[in-house]
Amino acid sequence: MKSIKPLREKKDTAILLIHCPDQQGILATVTEFLNKNNGNIMNLDQHVDRVEKIFYMRVEWELKDFSIPADKIGEYFDTLIASKLNMNWKIYFSEDVPRMAIFVSKMSHCLFDILARYTAGEWDVEIPLIISNHETMRPVAERFGIDFHYFPVNNANKEEQEAAELELLKEHQIDFIVLARYMQILSADFVDHYPNRIINIHHSFLPAFAGAKPYHAAHARGVKIIGATSHYVTSDLDAGPIIDQGVTRCSHVDTVKSLIRKGRDLEKIVLSNAVFKHLQRKVLVYNNRTVVFH
Repeated sequence: MKSIKPLREKKDTAILLIHCPDQQGILATVTEFLNKNNGNIMNLDQHVDRVEKIFYMRVEWELKDFSIPADKIGEYFDTLIASKLNMNWKIYFSEDVPRMAIFVSKMSHCLFDILARYTAGEWDVEIPLIISNHETMRPVAERFGIDFHYFPVNNANKEEQEAAELELLKEHQIDFIVLARYMQILSADFVDHYPNRIINIHHSFLPAFAGAKPYHAAHARGVKIIGATSHYVTSDLDAGPIIDQGVTRCSHVDTVKSLIRKGRDLEKIVLSNAVFKHLQRKVLVYNNRTVVFH
């Protein structure tokens, strides 16, 4: 099948993500810098953590009439503002389309949801490849015209296979990874190559309903609410910074089958919400927590 090219919104903007010790006048200083250089601000969101005394900010502006060349903005901003205010900052440009790799095992619900949104043009992203430890999803990748790579993993070959995967990701210039129900634990070394750039989804039963059959355990306990959590992957299993969560009600009439159906609906929606927020550069990580801007 010929590769499907999604339609994308054309825009020419830059986004600054900032966090730093809080003090008076930060917001005014940043906006003055943009206004003085003819930057038309499109979106601005900020938050102050009163306990930690940390200031967070996301600002997006048009580059059309901006007086500083794009490749010099970071240098100017750091010299004039960031270094003086002890800021941690990153700048992103709309013309730089992120490249995403999908890791999947045998379950298809999250993969189909991601690919549907991608081909519908909802996301400004490229998906050069899908990686799996099973052959099950190869026909899905072929249907959407995306390269599929099979890496069977076991205890004996895990290190070797992860090294090959990392080389493939580097070759394709992958910016971040989405684990669409990939049923393998990534090594700490692998995760270190993509800090806060691997997005995972799991049922919110953990740790109360850990194991291979969480919905069976939840059904046995007669739960009244189920959920899903999407987070960045760290070396501490399922304990990374949370990006998005969702819940739905259930009752005594629910069977294991209906709980699984409800859970999978939540999983695909929550994972896609997390990916979308990551693509919009609306997630800022600090001390294993996230600030997710609106």
